Amino acid sequence: MDFFRNWRAKPLVFGVLGMIAGYAYYYFIGCNSGACPLTSNPFISTGYGLGAGLILGWDGKKKNNRQKKDRE
Repeated sequence: MDFFRNWRAKPLVFGVLGMIAGYAYYYFIGCNSGACPLTSNPFISTGYGLGAGLILGWDGKKKNNRQKKDRE
């Protein structure tokens, strides 16, 4: 469990879910003619899904160890 606390598992989980959503978007909604640059290639749509998942899963809170020590 320490691995998940140290490496912050939340962005990893959201990244994987974003990749799945990006590929699902390509598969179900994607453009067959090749005219749509984002949805006609599964690698690009999966990459954009990964990026969106990482942004949504990123924890923007900064943890200050000094403040924690002062409270104790």
